[in-house]
Amino acid sequence: MRRYGSAVLLLLVGGAVLRISLFSELYLRYVQPALRPYLVISGVLLMLLGLAAAVRGARQGPHGEEDPEEDGEELEEEEGEHGHAHAYTHTHTHTHTHAHGGPRVAWLLTLPALALLLFPPPALGSYSASREEAQRAAQGVGTFPALPAGNPLDISVAQYSSRAIYDTGHSLRGRTLRMTGFVTHGSHGTWYLTRLLVTCCAADATISKVEIRGDEADGAPQTDTWVTVTGTWLPKGKLGTDGAWPPVLKATTVTQVKEPADPYDKR
Repeated sequence: MRRYGSAVLLLLVGGAVLRISLFSELYLRYVQPALRPYLVISGVLLMLLGLAAAVRGARQGPHGEEDPEEDGEELEEEEGEHGHAHAYTHTHTHTHTHAHGGPRVAWLLTLPALALLLFPPPALGSYSASREEAQRAAQGVGTFPALPAGNPLDISVAQYSSRAIYDTGHSLRGRTLRMTGFVTHGSHGTWYLTRLLVTCCAADATISKVEIRGDEADGAPQTDTWVTVTGTWLPKGKLGTDGAWPPVLKATTVTQVKEPADPYDKR
């Protein structure tokens, strides 16, 4: 089995990468859509390397020798020069080295590979949001481009948050807006529509959240439940200050929905 150790590891990792990127959209839990081709290429290369390692292992002898005839010639040469005892020691050492292959700790890599292959981790959720400090954009206050027509207007949590906190033109005023995100809870029954924004991968995720108020906000959904909320902007605090964060939406409808394939927000 040791002869095929590296092949098994490469095939497991390659299969896991292809499972989440080529045969499903699970990769969207971890990276941006633009990185999909690189994941697919990496998975294919790992699979090819694994197959090559398996072929090499099949060609080796039962004790790890890659070429028995070559080892026999080496044994005869050693017998002529140094005697039988030294030849046996050299050949035994050579065989022993091949048999053990790489370090045993490398087998620990099978655990994350199997986990990714069989039980892909979920997207970041309320736990990550609770650990993320409130993000204050350094852009300062100013005017924003006009919003598209539409009623209700679909808008991301990040876009709503930026406009509610920094837009001196109050482009949200008088508009019916619709957003989708997952639920996080605060103190005293407060709850938020939350979304994580990913620039490259899950490691750089930042949080955007909107406090939900109004009659429809009573009886808050459970943490990590995905909902679509329709409502209107409720001004809060002075623009560009901590008092304006998190922004507030007065809800008219709250509907539970299925987690989207791409769980991360767009600016």
